[in-house]
Amino acid sequence: MGKHIRTLLALATLALCAGALPAQAALRVLATTPDWAALVTELGGDKVNVYTATSAFQDVHRVDAKPSLVARARTADLVVATGADLEIGWMPVLLQDSGNVKIQPGSPGYFEAAPLVHLLEVPSAVDRSMGDIHPLGNPHVTLDPHNIAIIAKALAARLVLIDSTNAAYYAARGEDFDKRWQQATVGWEARAAPLKGVGVVVIHRDQAYLCNWLGMKELASIEPKPGVPPSAGYLVELVTKLATAALKEQRRARLWGIFFKLLTFAYISLILIMAVDWQGRDVGMGKKHTAMVELSGVIAPGAEASAEKVTTALQAAFKDKNTVGVVLRI
Repeated sequence: MGKHIRTLLALATLALCAGALPAQAALRVLATTPDWAALVTELGGDKVNVYTATSAFQDVHRVDAKPSLVARARTADLVVATGADLEIGWMPVLLQDSGNVKIQPGSPGYFEAAPLVHLLEVPSAVDRSMGDIHPLGNPHVTLDPHNIAIIAKALAARLVLIDSTNAAYYAARGEDFDKRWQQATVGWEARAAPLKGVGVVVIHRDQAYLCNWLGMKELASIEPKPGVPPSAGYLVELVTKLATAALKEQRRARLWGIFFKLLTFAYISLILIMAVDWQGRDVGMGKKHTAMVELSGVIAPGAEASAEKVTTALQAAFKDKNTVGVVLRI
């Protein structure tokens, strides 16, 4: 009797355990940044269980491979990292300590995003004096939505490869995300169109992709070198430099305004002279003549054809009482 009771209890326990287990466990994903965690969640939905190794307030360059993080890596089916040496300070140690063969570089369970897109600021040479420079190029690719579109397609394909049972699910979510992302990108670019050509001061090199995408002009960086905090003296020098540049730009704009007003006046004068059928002749000084101002070279401050020189020449030509016409030869 006791033997039958123990058998029944064992069977009941197995039945309860089987009922408590899901039909299929979610794919365990370790993402190095919140950006990649959000993207995996969009593509994987309820088929993935995502853990983020860092927060938005952490410096992803410097992360401690703590035992809790190693434990997550040990059970992960997929690691999603930026790559391009962004996580070089801690990722190799984490992967080694995990002992997880599924997530080692070169295996399907290891995914890097940066190598999939065109990287900006690839240095020709690197040394420590240059600051926090990445030899493979700028890895902060997420601030250009066109990069995200490329990476999302590759990541969806990787989910299909690792978890083929849910291949149709991942493919459908990938297509839906791509459609929504492309529509959003068009809207962002339309709203940001007025920013093209606008001068900006950046803080860190992660904003290089944003400037490149929107066509903004980088004037300076608050960091004297990538990853190096600015000193008080550097900030004072930076503010002075920006203020001086702004004053020069305003002065240049006024000079060119005068130049183009004179140019318009000269053009109208020439038309009036032609209207009365005036015929120009090559005469000497002291006689009625046509003055010619010739622009040679590049029109730029400090050049031979600078606004200052052209304006002075036009003023001299119009002040001469014997000038009956002015021709601007470009």
